[in-house]
Amino acid sequence: MNNQTLYLIQSNFKQTESVFDKLNQIANAEDHVVLLGDAVLFCEHTLLKSFPNLYVLENDAEILPTALPDLIQKMDYSAFASLVLQFTRCIRLQ
Repeated sequence: MNNQTLYLIQSNFKQTESVFDKLNQIANAEDHVVLLGDAVLFCEHTLLKSFPNLYVLENDAEILPTALPDLIQKMDYSAFASLVLQFTRCIRLQ
């Protein structure tokens, strides 16, 4: 993926808002974002609507009390590995 970046959002619940603030400062709308762990609980955050390439692991989606929003793609570990291999730049925010 040319100049796109893959952002892995892996923060605990308490810090996710500040991680989203940082993501908003450094990411572009063309970048891809994967929510991991507690960050999945913020899947309806308004900031995420600006990212058309948004993902959640199937296992992490199980902690949600409701269904995922339509803008988020659910993927298994195999699809996650394939996604990671498409990028030369990957940043983990926690």
